[in-house]
Amino acid sequence: MLVILSAGIAPGLALLSYFYLRDEYEAEPITLVFKTFMYGALITFPIMFLQYVLEVEGIIDSNWSTAFISSGLLEEFFKWFILMFAIFQHVDFNDPYDGIIYGASVSLGFATTENILYLVANGVEHAFGRAILPVSSHALFGVIMGYYLGKAKFSSREERHKWLFIAISLPLLLHGTYNYIFLAEKNWIYYMVPFMFFLWWLGLKKVKSAHRLTEKKYSGTNFEKEII
Repeated sequence: MLVILSAGIAPGLALLSYFYLRDEYEAEPITLVFKTFMYGALITFPIMFLQYVLEVEGIIDSNWSTAFISSGLLEEFFKWFILMFAIFQHVDFNDPYDGIIYGASVSLGFATTENILYLVANGVEHAFGRAILPVSSHALFGVIMGYYLGKAKFSSREERHKWLFIAISLPLLLHGTYNYIFLAEKNWIYYMVPFMFFLWWLGLKKVKSAHRLTEKKYSGTNFEKEII
């Protein structure tokens, strides 16, 4: 069991450390980052219960609805809700890059719990594949969500609603696409590899953009015209 726990936790902590250490300005409080991680871990169970109910009741009856509603919508909405409820107005969310840290944190909390449960049920031999695909994809969905929450936090009231909408809709679309490739494509590996390269490219691009936004904030420059 110790081996499974270690294999289940290590990828999430490694990815969270990576994004945390890329903060070029004021480091976020470890306690708040850990709390956000734990919020993500705890929402795993109500999400799994709702997914089970949707499946048993026959509401989810196709690959598309499984990918985009049961997985994409439910999981990304809960993450977005936690970030909006517990983090968005927090005093320590004080620059645009912070959104990426907290977005990755809540996503990796969820992914880590899901990963441990999967390894317990299916064996530790799946640990490497899980780290490369589900755990890292959740981290990147969180990075993208956090990037747009960071833009929303420090934009004008007129711009804020647009960024908040993109903060949930874009990760939902990407998450649904990720799951749909697994469910609908027989030779899924040929589609998944380029999709993951794209996801990493997009996530790292948002990290660079968040650094630019944070630099502009500290220099007093208006950044609302930053490219989406």
